[in-house]
Amino acid sequence: MKEQSSNFHLILRLSLYDAKSKYQMHYLGAVWQFLGPAIQILLYWLVFGLGIRGGAPVHGIPFFVWLIAGLIPWFFISPSITQGSNSVYARVNLVSKMKFPVSVLPTVTIVSNSFQFIIMMLVMGIIFVIYGINPGWYLLQLPYYLVTLFVFLFALTLLTSTISTLIRDFQQILQSLMRMVLYLLPILWDTSKLSHVYETILKLNPLFYIVQGFRYSLLGYGWFYEDWIYTLYFWVITLLILTVGSILHLKFRNKFIDYL
Repeated sequence: MKEQSSNFHLILRLSLYDAKSKYQMHYLGAVWQFLGPAIQILLYWLVFGLGIRGGAPVHGIPFFVWLIAGLIPWFFISPSITQGSNSVYARVNLVSKMKFPVSVLPTVTIVSNSFQFIIMMLVMGIIFVIYGINPGWYLLQLPYYLVTLFVFLFALTLLTSTISTLIRDFQQILQSLMRMVLYLLPILWDTSKLSHVYETILKLNPLFYIVQGFRYSLLGYGWFYEDWIYTLYFWVITLLILTVGSILHLKFRNKFIDYL
């Protein structure tokens, strides 16, 4: 964490450069950052909202609103994990420099993707106003879930970027897993319809806590401390991942260039 704070300006510069260069060669440029997610949202709404549910609301909330409350955070989570895990390998020119702080590379990816995430959250806020959605005081816990999101992403990508550099097949496995995880989270469907046992199994995934938390905050479903056992579980798992990731990173960081 000390390396992250001491290199904050470097992280910000690299993140801005990454965000600007991502769609530089496309005719529509930065429009793709929002056009792609918009097409996916439309597709999921047509299939799961109109097709499977027949337009029925979820707990009194229009399905479209319920959907984007979980899907927009996912549009930030998924690429941050897959790109973050590949961040060390993708920047071999920086890793080869002896004094470069390699641990900031996953953070650069997360911060770069957060620019799009912030704008999409603002657009979602406008949609909520149009639909007359008022989460009330529950919106005050949104900063807490933003912290949980960024801490978990940093912890996970620090670990996965190390493993992905050492074992290249891991990156392909991770990408396949992320495509599957989407359907195991309460994003496209309401998991409360499941039995308590099955829902508890799904909750073992820390991302479930984050996605559920965003929806609780934005739709006014409940407070994070009401299920303090699940909150404790999330932070124990997150800190465990961070600890293991830090140990592995410090152990192999000076040998990364040998694997690249």
